[in-house]
Amino acid sequence: MSTITRREWLNLTLGAGAALTFDPEDLFGQQRLITRVIPSSGERLPVIGLGSSATFAQVARTEDITALREVFKTLLDNGATLFDTAPQYGASEEVAAKIVRDAGWSDRLFWATKVNVAGRGNAVANPSAARAQIDTSLERIGRARIDLIQVHNLGDVPTQLSILREYKQQGKIKYLGVTTTFDQQYDELVAILKREQLDFIGVDYAIDSREVEETILPLARDRGVAVLAYAPFGRTRLFRRVGDRPLPDWAAEFDAKTWAQFFLKWVLGNTTVTATTPATSQARNMLDNIGGGIGRVPDQAMRRRMSAFIDALPNV
Repeated sequence: MSTITRREWLNLTLGAGAALTFDPEDLFGQQRLITRVIPSSGERLPVIGLGSSATFAQVARTEDITALREVFKTLLDNGATLFDTAPQYGASEEVAAKIVRDAGWSDRLFWATKVNVAGRGNAVANPSAARAQIDTSLERIGRARIDLIQVHNLGDVPTQLSILREYKQQGKIKYLGVTTTFDQQYDELVAILKREQLDFIGVDYAIDSREVEETILPLARDRGVAVLAYAPFGRTRLFRRVGDRPLPDWAAEFDAKTWAQFFLKWVLGNTTVTATTPATSQARNMLDNIGGGIGRVPDQAMRRRMSAFIDALPNV
């Protein structure tokens, strides 16, 4: 256990080249992916999802998108449903929508996207462009209603959140919210959380990026707002930091078998987090990530131990 790597775990569990020819019960036993409640509705959402920035977006720009189809198949075969995307992620939203439509998977996914085209600061608000972007997202997925649309990186929240409320009232959006991946926007996010009625927020949250723990996550909990944790691997930063070090033996106490699962379980150990959405373009990594939402998650004492372990490593 203490010497296993992400690749070794996948080879042991699946066999080389067998990423999609497994029985999930053989791999994970009778354990199922953890789900958590969306506070505004009571609906349960699997805690591991799929993001579509980074490598996913890179592959989406290529002619061969077979790998992305296999990622979606692995996601759905293992009880996960959440897919997080945005029109700003290059070809990700368009290509992903085509994949799931062609495969007949559209209705099996919790489809989360974003909007950010209206004005900000001194720019002129452009609500018609925001509506056009939302309509395009609806058309791409081919459904009458999208599960979640959020204002991307707090882009002109008054204009765009008003439009999202309009679409929600029309039944075209089930949930709405806001996101930010910039710590300089955290004060603004706190103000929005206090004054607006939101279903979701999306923020960066990782074992070495804990700023949102101070005010934002407690406020979201108190306000009954679901939280999507983005970039749980620090956009690969954490993998570079641990390098080829073995997992500590005590990672077995919360069922982590790889570093990816170690990082994901740390995030999920904060029960205010509803789900996390690491991006990947490889089915094998998707399966590894699923393992991060199965079995035990660390308690607060263990999370402190995990944080201290990572904090003691040199930055690279």
